[in-house]
Amino acid sequence: MAAPPSFSTTLIAWQKTAGRHGLPWQNTRDPYRIWLSEIMLQQTQVATVIPYYQRFLGSFPDVAALAAAPIEAVIAHWAGLGYYARARNLHRCAQLVVSDHGGAFPCTAEELEQLPGIGRSTAAAVAAFAFGERAAILDGNVKRVLCRQFGVEGFPGQATIHDQLWRLAESLLPEADIEAYTQGLMDLGATVCTRTRPRCEACPLSSTCIARRDDRQGELPASRPRAAVPERAASFALIVDGRRLLLERRPPSGLWGGLLVPPEGDVKDTAARLGLNLVSERTLPPLKHTFTHFRLTLNPVLCEVTKACQLNEPGLEWVELDLADKVGVPAPIAKLIRQVANARD
Repeated sequence: MAAPPSFSTTLIAWQKTAGRHGLPWQNTRDPYRIWLSEIMLQQTQVATVIPYYQRFLGSFPDVAALAAAPIEAVIAHWAGLGYYARARNLHRCAQLVVSDHGGAFPCTAEELEQLPGIGRSTAAAVAAFAFGERAAILDGNVKRVLCRQFGVEGFPGQATIHDQLWRLAESLLPEADIEAYTQGLMDLGATVCTRTRPRCEACPLSSTCIARRDDRQGELPASRPRAAVPERAASFALIVDGRRLLLERRPPSGLWGGLLVPPEGDVKDTAARLGLNLVSERTLPPLKHTFTHFRLTLNPVLCEVTKACQLNEPGLEWVELDLADKVGVPAPIAKLIRQVANARD
């Protein structure tokens, strides 16, 4: 009796017939486009990434264009995708590719991993898709597939389990068809072996899956040990001068680095500091936003001021209120700005 097909053989065959083939960053060997998509897809769903990816390419069609662009323009194109350190690393990486590598991306995962914002799994994905290198990936979707298929116990973020999964991922690499295999892992985790309600009946590996055999799809992979989520609060002065809103560019690092937000802090102190004549103020409903490591309550205060004079502090700018939620602001700030527009209608 012939041996059953291997994990990689089965996955490659499935990807070629049932996997995804029409995503905007597929069917290319261009490392720039592949790298850009991989960075955007970190912690972000495909459906969310596609329009950002297309707009980004429209403004920065190649690595030289991205490297030459001001960081403010890059951040503005990233606004709403979250995890803004990705955008800053993306820009710095492009500059290093141009300055240190003559505008050509390194062709091995080991070299790619030395660039800003490119971790081990992302480097492997770029090397596999752009250069055909036989390298293992291990993103969140892949961890879930491997934990369920092979019954790996423990939280994947734990160092020992993480190392175990890397060894497993390396051991499963096929000798050929690395592109289809890598894409197959991504496709299986994203469309079939999903976190909730996995479609086991559509899985090509269901007959060998330990989680399905033991009815443990909801238990594997193990969840992160629960910890209390820290709570923070911040007040924002939504200062309106006629039909304009005052925004301030954040420092390049830290929360919302490089993005535009309303001035943070006490309303009266802010108005006095900027020499603005405060006519009225009104507290708007608070907004809660959850980040990876904490939950922030944004307390907005709508402030009407008389026609303002020229502002002397750097980083401040007046923006038309109708456009302010589209000029490179974080998603929760965009919601606050829409509150202002509704409150004044």
